[in-house]
Amino acid sequence: MVILVDAQGVSMSRPDRPLFDNVSLTLSTGDRLAIVGLNGSGKSTLARVLVGAVAPESGVVRRGRDVRVTMLDQASPLPPGTVRAALTGPGVDAWQGEAIADRLGVASLFDADVASLSGGEAKRVALASALVHESDLLVLDEPTNHLDIDAIAWLEDHLAAFRGGLVLITHDRFVLDRVTTRIAELDHGKLFVYQTGYGGYLEARQQRAEQEASQESSRRNLARRELAWLRRGAPARSTKQRARVDRATALIDTAQVRSESRAALDLNLAEVDSATPRLGDLVVELHGVGHRFDTTPVFAGLDLALDRRERLGIVGPNGSGKSTALEIIAGRLEPTEGRVVRGPTVRVGYYDQRSRRLDPDITVRAALVGGKGEVDWRDRKLMEQFWFDDDSQRSPISLLSGGERRRLQLLLTLLERPNVLLLDEPTNDLDLDTLRALEDFLDDWPGAAVIVSHDRALIDRTCDDVIVFEPGRRPARYPGGAEAWVRDRQRNRRAGTTRARDAGPVRTDTASKPATPGKVRAASASTLRHRLRAIDKEMQPLLTRKADLESRMGDSDHIEREAASMAFAELVQQLHRLEEQWLEVATALEAVE
Repeated sequence: MVILVDAQGVSMSRPDRPLFDNVSLTLSTGDRLAIVGLNGSGKSTLARVLVGAVAPESGVVRRGRDVRVTMLDQASPLPPGTVRAALTGPGVDAWQGEAIADRLGVASLFDADVASLSGGEAKRVALASALVHESDLLVLDEPTNHLDIDAIAWLEDHLAAFRGGLVLITHDRFVLDRVTTRIAELDHGKLFVYQTGYGGYLEARQQRAEQEASQESSRRNLARRELAWLRRGAPARSTKQRARVDRATALIDTAQVRSESRAALDLNLAEVDSATPRLGDLVVELHGVGHRFDTTPVFAGLDLALDRRERLGIVGPNGSGKSTALEIIAGRLEPTEGRVVRGPTVRVGYYDQRSRRLDPDITVRAALVGGKGEVDWRDRKLMEQFWFDDDSQRSPISLLSGGERRRLQLLLTLLERPNVLLLDEPTNDLDLDTLRALEDFLDDWPGAAVIVSHDRALIDRTCDDVIVFEPGRRPARYPGGAEAWVRDRQRNRRAGTTRARDAGPVRTDTASKPATPGKVRAASASTLRHRLRAIDKEMQPLLTRKADLESRMGDSDHIEREAASMAFAELVQQLHRLEEQWLEVATALEAVE
């Protein structure tokens, strides 16, 4: 094993606050490290320090002799010239560049000038350039942004086979789980390294949080006792007593610092802003909708009727018309064929890939209040709720990380109080904690949501149905969801075939569905699926508790064993009731479908 990079005691800051302090990290051949943390915690900055793109403010970074380092930055510029020139060069065969370009969906751009590329195309070409060149250490910052599901699946395989050192910053949990074996988390300026993959990291992180909570409770109790001693006016002339004064002060200061830790991100604005407007029976319907740009057809024959509690995913390769369909649903684009009907109560919130154009020179506060001018308590609470502390609120938007800007854009979208939420690649640049908060928000949000995404974890977690867009084919529902579609495409691509699917008109309304017995008779399919997810969510902590009680029932202490047995019996009854509810709803859903 050869050490590639050794960083010791490095620190970095940005103008408004420190990022991380006294961080040490060693990378060797064969390492497969992911850097995770909240947006703005310094992940990209740490990666740049490791590769030598920026010098640390303190500490030292040593790199192995003759180590070949390649980094894909979020803003990696391409050299002037053609795409072909960017993907070829000394030591690179032309066929390698063409093969990787094909897998990343930019083979058709091989002779294009890089100056003519869109942002997404340029990012894919930059990724292809990073992969095609031989390197001992490969550092990729958000490589899955602008990739479709096929390209992400290929990238997983490619990185899994890579034998050099790998550093990965990504929000894609499937990629993290498949590719990485170590996790480095930046949290409040400190680096915590876990010798495990993504699943083990989640468990270890939870254990660390519980330990820190226990230590914080003990620290607070000790600080209170020391503070009480100080207030009694005890003389502090001796060295021993002076040391106790210093100790009490340090404990109190530490408790104050730790109390500044962020609360969980809460995207629900109901406590501060007005409630989500209620939707009527008619939401949005598309009848035979298709679109073409000039003479180029994008898609045709889309029939769709959104339900009030719809959770609909849209998946497919880049260029197949997914974002175009979302623009039509939003009313930003008129289709060239078919018709669109919108209900009178519909209020659309559109969180697109470009989102609103934020002025980089104004502050977060100014972006939020707009023409109102003054910031009131509601504005401050909303910004804090979305993890913008006082320093961030006063900072110009140009100093925010990409993820922080996306979080601000999400806040501004939700402040429009939509009841139909359209999300176009919402996971780009967001950190893992924000993604989980977004998924929890969608679980309980009372409106309809349509999500275009290449993030398989997000689609599987939030969406009841998926519609597949593929070039030259009619958009159609895919049985089995996004994961089944991905597996089918990979299998067919390996075999050199592509199986056509046409499941008929894509409809999610319930006008002609048969009635079902019981309490859930009048519910729509999407409402029933929402109930199933809610029951599953309620059962999860009970199942965890059940496993804990089963282990305690084997305790040698008979009192503890008896208490665990009684609790276990009660828990089994709760689970039985939930299982009956789940079965009733599942039966009704089967009849509706």
